[in-house]
Parts: sequence; C-alpha cells; structure tokens
Amino acid sequence: MTLPTPTHAPVLVTGGTGTLGRHVVPLLRAAGRGVRVLTRNPRPASDGVEYVAGDLLTGADGKGSDGKGPDGKAMDAALAGVEVVLHLAGDAKNDEATTRNLVAAAQRAGVKHLVYISVIGADRVPLGYFRAKYAAEQAVVGSGIPYTTLRAAQFHDLTVKTAAAMGKLPLVPGLGGMRWEPVDARDVAERLVELALAAPAGLVPDLAGPAVRTLGDLTRDYLAAAGKRRPVVPLRVPGKVGRCYREGVNLARPGADRGTRTWEAFLAETFPAGGSVGAAARVRTS
Repeated sequence: MTLPTPTHAPVLVTGGTGTLGRHVVPLLRAAGRGVRVLTRNPRPASDGVEYVAGDLLTGADGKGSDGKGPDGKAMDAALAGVEVVLHLAGDAKNDEATTRNLVAAAQRAGVKHLVYISVIGADRVPLGYFRAKYAAEQAVVGSGIPYTTLRAAQFHDLTVKTAAAMGKLPLVPGLGGMRWEPVDARDVAERLVELALAAPAGLVPDLAGPAVRTLGDLTRDYLAAAGKRRPVVPLRVPGKVGRCYREGVNLARPGADRGTRTWEAFLAETFPAGGSVGAAARVRTS
C-alpha cells in the first residue's frame, strides 16, 4: 500500500472525547499529528489537541439563519485546513443525518480522506441501530471523498454496560442463542489510526474480538467479575431478530481481523477486586 505524502495538516476527530476517541487522540499525537476535536462542549487546547465547539446535527448555535437547517459555520471552522477526518461520533437516532452534515462540510473543505467507524452486520442485521449505521456508510460512499470504513464488533465497554443492565434484574435473562465477539476499544483505536494515516482503502475487513461468546456466558462472566450473584435463566429471543442472531448474521465475515485483548483481561482490569471469571465461576440454572 502506498502511503500518502506526509502532511502537517491537523486530523479532525469527531467523538474525540468518547470511549473510542479517548484512545484514538493520544495515538495520533504519538504519531506526530496535530489533532482537532469537534465537541459540543468547548474546552481549551491541551497537549497539541485543539477543541472546536460544534454540533454535528444542529451546528454550534442551533438552527441556521433560515431556521430550517444546521448552522454550517462551526463545521467549516472545524474542517479548515483539514485533510483527514476520523468520524467516530455515534448517534443512534441521527447517525445518517449527522454523517451527511459532516460529509457536506468535508466536501466544502476539500478533505482528502474520510475514515468512518461502523458496526459489523450494518448491512445485514434488521435493527434500527444497524440500519442507521449502514445509511451513514452509504452517505460516506456517495460523498465523492476518498474514504475508509471499518466495521467493528461491540466494544468490551458496551458489553459490560449491557450485562450490568441485565444484572440488575432479579432473574437475569441468559440469551444463549445470541452470540457476540466483543473487541477492545484500544484494538479498534490502533487499527483506525493505522487506516487514517494510510491511503483511503474503502470498506476494509471487519475487526472483531479474539473469541465468539454467547451473551449468556458474557453476562455470567460479568456477574462473577463484579462479585454479583444472580440466577441466570435461559431465554430464547423470538422472531426475525432472534433468528438473525442465532444464524450469526451479526458476526464478522470470513477474513476478518481480530483484536488481541480478551474479554477476560478487560474484566480483570475493570474489576480488579472482583471474582474469578470462567466456566467454574458462572452461576447457572437449569
């Protein structure tokens, strides 16, 4: 692969203060790149990172002067002099709209490489979140801007949040037929920075975690690590969505890349005083 000509232009990162962005930004700085972060909450520049206030959906000041569309001024300011954009900001309800707003501003700015983080199964899973991500992918593809799209599995952080939410119930649903392959956000961040600093590559191989696990087992692992005891009862997800997950439509395609940081290691870091994780530690019910 031919690398692009080195440039001193800043890299714009949307979602730079989020779960993924907090790993991406330091990696870009370590690579010697200036970084500009588009954020809804203004903050002073720090450690070579510039923060520009703006909202991907409405603009920094809400509606534009015509009262109908987003205010493009903040977006134009954020993209001034930028050649590479990493679009990490996610909005489950407005992913397509925010991405189209970013694309329009990137076109005006003459951006040379737009990198988008999507989700594995965006084009296959019949759920609103996945459909929104796929629509955002298509906005990037149709922009005319050279692009790279990486589809990643669910992050370990999201897996913990999902398991914690279910762990609050007196009877925890063990969705055994639902399989995930959670990936560490640090592995995703490292891959994204590699892609951003290389030439545009279109849709690249999926990135998933090192192992495929049932959501039931992932939940049991969380309960053990967090020192919680809850009965886990088998539950079959009905309908088209349940069938989709049982068939593995949400899993990485053949040839996918794999992260190296395991779910068990993530739990050990997150709950250092917790219990052991593994089959023997899981609470099972018949």
